[in-house]
Amino acid sequence: MVMQPVLEIFAADGFTLWPVGEHKSYGYLVLDGKLTPAEVGTAVMRIADYNAFEPEEEDGPCPTDPLGAFLNGLLTTPDLLAAGGFRVTDNATGTVFVEPGCCSGLETWRDWLEVLDGTGCCYFGHDPSSMAERAGDSVRLTLDAYGEEDSPVIELPVDQLRTLVTGAQRDLQDFLNLAGSWAEQHLPAHAAAVTAALARALDLGPKQ
Repeated sequence: MVMQPVLEIFAADGFTLWPVGEHKSYGYLVLDGKLTPAEVGTAVMRIADYNAFEPEEEDGPCPTDPLGAFLNGLLTTPDLLAAGGFRVTDNATGTVFVEPGCCSGLETWRDWLEVLDGTGCCYFGHDPSSMAERAGDSVRLTLDAYGEEDSPVIELPVDQLRTLVTGAQRDLQDFLNLAGSWAEQHLPAHAAAVTAALARALDLGPKQ
């Protein structure tokens, strides 16, 4: 059983601000410390694009250069989003038990800690409506709580799930470390700001 942080991605047709990989739309990119530079570029592009909001009037004008304009939302928006989440898969069978759905984001990955130590229940977007629910010393994972009756379901011991969450958090931190080095090479004038923004988008701040 594996838990992986995944980022929803789209094809990067026509993107030229930095090198990116070739990916199909509506797929997921696993974030960890093993990504190629092009894959890191894809992830940074996707997170920046997802947060590319028009600035408020009080925030001042948007930069006029293409790179500054593209990064502006990522660098100035307080509450950043990163579409995706923690996916849970049985590698032996290929069965997915938790798939991040629409409106799910990596910025809320700590909801898994609520399942373990808080409310005991959490949903991870919709279509599918994946759910994790604690009952005593086990946690029940359901791929689609509102879907077909034969939706994949599994129960894991709490300790096993805690280990999985810890591993996924470590993968996310490894990605952030890799992205920081990538930014120093590809975005030297913005490296520190971009790395700090990615940490906010992935909720990898002082609460670790």
